[in-house]
Amino acid sequence: MSDLAKIPATVVTGFLGAGKTTLIRHLIESSKGHRLAVIVNEFGDVGVDGDILKNCAVPDCPAENIVELANGCICCRVADDFIPAITALLELDPVPDHILIESSGLALPKPLLKAFDWPAIRSRVTVDGVIALADAEAVAAGRFAPDIDRVDAQRLADESVDHETPLSEVFEDQIACADIVLLTKPDLAGPDGVAQARAIVEREAPRAVPMIEVSEGTVDAQVILGIGAAAEDDLAARPSHHDGVPEHDHDDFDTIVVDVPEAESADDLAARIETLARLQNILRVKGYASVRGKPMRLLVQGVGTRIRHQFDRAWEPGEDRQGRLVVIAEHEDIDSEAIRSILVPEELVQ
Repeated sequence: MSDLAKIPATVVTGFLGAGKTTLIRHLIESSKGHRLAVIVNEFGDVGVDGDILKNCAVPDCPAENIVELANGCICCRVADDFIPAITALLELDPVPDHILIESSGLALPKPLLKAFDWPAIRSRVTVDGVIALADAEAVAAGRFAPDIDRVDAQRLADESVDHETPLSEVFEDQIACADIVLLTKPDLAGPDGVAQARAIVEREAPRAVPMIEVSEGTVDAQVILGIGAAAEDDLAARPSHHDGVPEHDHDDFDTIVVDVPEAESADDLAARIETLARLQNILRVKGYASVRGKPMRLLVQGVGTRIRHQFDRAWEPGEDRQGRLVVIAEHEDIDSEAIRSILVPEELVQ
């Protein structure tokens, strides 16, 4: 089957909190008669991003076209999760015009691209392109390598140690696979930060790739969809730190889910999350919470000490208003007791 007869799929990759869900939400809301389907993958067993996207479903991308794969990295669970998910989307009536795949912030894109060579998929789907989102402020600050001093100390202590931190490898693999890089949150980075982020991406990219500054996920779909890259046939040009390695896992990262009681205010909860990120070297916090006296559910998204929150929808009648937050950190930084003591201090325990 020629590529023209195949359904195009776009892989959206990028580090934690770079803005992948915001981008896909914009694409859904601006679909304009283009039938979309979405696979969203989360690192952790409490779905947040999938719920956000389903809440903005439109006729051209209804809720049943949005598949959420939680509690398992998509690049590690190709046979168990990804193949059945994309097969189910191909059985929809009408068939989608385009499939968007949001990988988790910790996913390596190349194993996912290899999945498109499976016979059941290769004849029906082609990888239109890989879009990598890079948080300009975070990249400029080097936060994908959170503890450079520790790595340098290891290298000084043992000359045989010459490996990069896991976060930098994830970032570099995502950039190496990209057809287009979107530099997000340029307002927070400022002109100097954006310039520095551009230089870092150019240094890490194995080939020249277009870079576009994007605020709040707003980008013309014509720019990032319809690339026609057929990335599944172009793997050699997309090097990975894991090339030649038969398997990989994500033991470097871990998550815990914390049930949080009703907050006195949104700012109070945000302050606790900021304290957690500062004291425990947390990469990402996301989830929902209930605020006293408020009929709306509070959506919380945190990247490092940068916390954003908003009331996203009303609580449904009879819905459990239990707040739940997913906390992601490198494995050695996960201290469940310390994390819970900050997010749920004793005065809030009833």
